[in-house]
Amino acid sequence: IPIDVRAITINGDGEVYAYFNDEVEAKLLGQFTLAQFTNEQGLEAIGSNTFLETEASGPALIDVPGANGLGTLRQGYKEQSSVDAVKEITELIEAQRGYELNSKVITAADQMLAATTQVR
Repeated sequence: IPIDVRAITINGDGEVYAYFNDEVEAKLLGQFTLAQFTNEQGLEAIGSNTFLETEASGPALIDVPGANGLGTLRQGYKEQSSVDAVKEITELIEAQRGYELNSKVITAADQMLAATTQVR
């Protein structure tokens, strides 16, 4: 990506457009392609979400997004299945502490009510 680019957009067809600092119209920089395999389970995982084609997977069928049953691209979206485990555990602990605090408040209120009732 050139250094004088102020913004980039990617459309559903995988076309990458750049908005240069001194221009109003976007220029096409290139296009993403997607690969599909006959047997995705046959791919060999080599780490970091990287896979190798194998005889079991069959050859890669490469085309542009949206063609031949391939999906389209969505800029600005995040995969919903990705979870930040640390954030989730922190939120769980905070919720648990809030529950404990509420439980103690209810217990204290109950004890105060019982003490008030016994005084009379």
